[in-house]
Amino acid sequence: MEESLVGANEAPWSQYSVLVVDDEPGMLSFLQRALSTRCGLVDCADSVEAARPMLQRNRYDLIVLDIALPGCSGIDWLHELRQDGYAGDVVLMTAYADLDTAIDALRAGAADFLLKPFSLALALNAIQRCFERSQLARENFVLRREVSTHAADIDGVVGQSELMLKVCDRLKRIAPTPATVLLSGESGTGKEVAARALHRMSKRADGPFVPVNCAAISAELIESELFGHIKGAYTGAQQSREGLFYYARGGTLFLDEISELPPAAQAKLLRVLEERRIRPVGSEQEVAVDVRVIAATNRDLKTEVAAQRFRQDLYYRLQVLEVTLPPLRERPEDIALLVRHFIGLLAPSLGVPPLALDPRTLARMADYDWPGNVRELRNLVERSLILGWFDIGPEPEVGNIVPAPAGTDETLVAVEKRHILAVLAACDGNKSEASRRLGISRKTMDRKCQAWGM
Repeated sequence: MEESLVGANEAPWSQYSVLVVDDEPGMLSFLQRALSTRCGLVDCADSVEAARPMLQRNRYDLIVLDIALPGCSGIDWLHELRQDGYAGDVVLMTAYADLDTAIDALRAGAADFLLKPFSLALALNAIQRCFERSQLARENFVLRREVSTHAADIDGVVGQSELMLKVCDRLKRIAPTPATVLLSGESGTGKEVAARALHRMSKRADGPFVPVNCAAISAELIESELFGHIKGAYTGAQQSREGLFYYARGGTLFLDEISELPPAAQAKLLRVLEERRIRPVGSEQEVAVDVRVIAATNRDLKTEVAAQRFRQDLYYRLQVLEVTLPPLRERPEDIALLVRHFIGLLAPSLGVPPLALDPRTLARMADYDWPGNVRELRNLVERSLILGWFDIGPEPEVGNIVPAPAGTDETLVAVEKRHILAVLAACDGNKSEASRRLGISRKTMDRKCQAWGM
């Protein structure tokens, strides 16, 4: 039984740290030998008084704590830990268990209860359950964050142009390395998509991918968001909270719009990249983190450095490997592939039939400048699927999209407006009939007409 547990759990437990507190030397030695081959860090103390300074120096994922201790009892210290904001699991041990003791332990916030003497297998199973809950909490936190920020749901980098083939080749080469990566390019060029591809192709693919938009978090909260904080670290910090670096352990942290980091956070990030340790806001203890950082920017960081808005030393630390995502206007040969990709991706989720493409529509797309890059193209495809048209052949009684007057250079939004107005005119201003022919709701038609002052 013991050997199977070692083989199954040695690798996953290496990222966890444990503090064992017991006044019996034999029990301390037994648990230290058993856990030191499975966990990344195992510390031992023979009393609460000896354990307190250890907890101030290190962050432990789990505390295995005896109830009957000299001085402060295990249950009393557990109450104190919870009041101070310690969020890790605590497994209590005792040789004198009764119903009242078990109830007190649960009320104090114990995750599990071990009755001495216990087998190694029983202890390891209890500890494994704690670590599995911790892992699940991390995954749920990351998932909730991604859902709340509408994270990109594109499976991979799409492109067949020479520029994108070079980008893909570079991503494949650097993905297996542990090095920090800087992704640069205009807004909407697909930097997060590239970051996710790097993560999937890396040795960390089984770990979490944690994206954070540095521009979307206030300067006052960014350090807490990244590194965590302890209870009372600032006004409103009513309990301790882990930061995104902690939740990204064993995986990848994607720092989008890195140029927006305030100076203090830049200094802390540089230190984390160099030492691989974080210090939560308000805490005196440091926590080792095994995280790969991928940063992205739509600004020229050299210009930001020259303007003293971005630290030069951090820039050089981030620029270990740099990949530049080209704007869509420089790779028009990828437009047809991207449009078909987005149609296949979005049509099922929207519950609408896919749209067909004709050469004239694709030619107009290729001539457009796409200031919003791939993101703008994706939005166009989504809007077109909802409307039910941009290239489905001749429409009943109306015909195809009305061509632009010679010599004009209209945006696609202008093409949409002109086409809707043409359908309205063909229907003698009957908005309900025009909506039916266009495949849009009357509410959408009214909203668009109101926006055009009609």
